[in-house]
Amino acid sequence: MKRRNFLTGSVAAATMAVLPASAIPPIKIKKPVLTVAHITDVHIHDKEDAPARATRYLKKVMENKDIDFILNGGDSIFDASYDNVTRDMVTAQWTIWDEFIKHAPLEVYSCIGNHDPWWKAPSQNDEMYGKPYVVKRLKIPNRYYSFSKKGWHFIVLDGNNEGIKLDTEQMEWLKAELTKLKTNTPVILMSHYPMLSSTCIWSGGGHGDYKELKALFYQHKDKVRMWLSGHQHLRDSVTYNGVTYLCNGAISGYWWGTGDKESAGKYYYQETPPGYALLKLYDDGAIENEYIPLDMV
Repeated sequence: MKRRNFLTGSVAAATMAVLPASAIPPIKIKKPVLTVAHITDVHIHDKEDAPARATRYLKKVMENKDIDFILNGGDSIFDASYDNVTRDMVTAQWTIWDEFIKHAPLEVYSCIGNHDPWWKAPSQNDEMYGKPYVVKRLKIPNRYYSFSKKGWHFIVLDGNNEGIKLDTEQMEWLKAELTKLKTNTPVILMSHYPMLSSTCIWSGGGHGDYKELKALFYQHKDKVRMWLSGHQHLRDSVTYNGVTYLCNGAISGYWWGTGDKESAGKYYYQETPPGYALLKLYDDGAIENEYIPLDMV
């Protein structure tokens, strides 16, 4: 470099160094348009000190004042699906759930998990039989539904059908739902079950209609951004064809137990601690997902 050019550059650098702060353009930090807490597999019941621990966990989640609302991924109660479950047991679990969720002073959008419906009611005409009662207890509009917030569209699904899949009625509704959205509307879908997850290799539990869903998402690749799930109590992230599939652990960890010899730590299920996910959603369709462990609370 010539001496004259060197001196010219040095003077310019020195001039910039002494510019007043008001003359330096501020760095713009992009802020999310929505911040969402994704909780799943609470499995609330009256054992293992679960009500008190779950409440501490939820209060910890609520310390983040930026959260706009909560997505609840199902299996809200411990279990209503086993053969030995009685009416009183189901009622007691939902009562504990009501007490738990009131500590979330935000809108809660829930889906139905496989352990939530009571199938052993005396008859199908019993008001507590099956999914309609769960819809009532979770205070959701239907077993599947959608809503929009600040330019984002959310679709909540019911995979609790034979083969773990959407029934014909629901699949046709989903196709119409995606079709009617404007181009480039960012969409998040939530089901209790994963559609694409590495955890299904050793745990099973995935949607049986994944091929049809995959094709549908590719048809609407300008819209579909993410699939949220629970069920596995494990955490992973898989991206395929521009869609991110998140399995976001479980609030209950090892079903509120301390774990077994395969667990990586106390309350863990295998290598995943109890926790929840924090989603930051941006106006350009970008998503940040952070899994926040709660095992030390």
